Amino acid sequence: MKRPKIKITLIERKGPHGCHRGHRVGESFDFDTERGKLCPMAMHVAFLYVDILRYGGEIPGQPKGSAVFSCPDVDTLNVFRVERIEE
Repeated sequence: MKRPKIKITLIERKGPHGCHRGHRVGESFDFDTERGKLCPMAMHVAFLYVDILRYGGEIPGQPKGSAVFSCPDVDTLNVFRVERIEE
């Protein structure tokens, strides 16, 4: 069984300062090929959702095949969406 692709997109910034890694709203990352480009703090949070979605799970209260999470940096507070891409 082939694993589905996972896409992580920065959808909003709520903190008072810009991202220290330079991420901008609208940027997307392919988990398999570009995860090294994503801020390590955001990746630390994203991995839990990636693991659940990639292996067929769903997140309660989130749209099917996706989840929204935020970066733990309180000064930046970037909001990301992680999506399972079915091919």
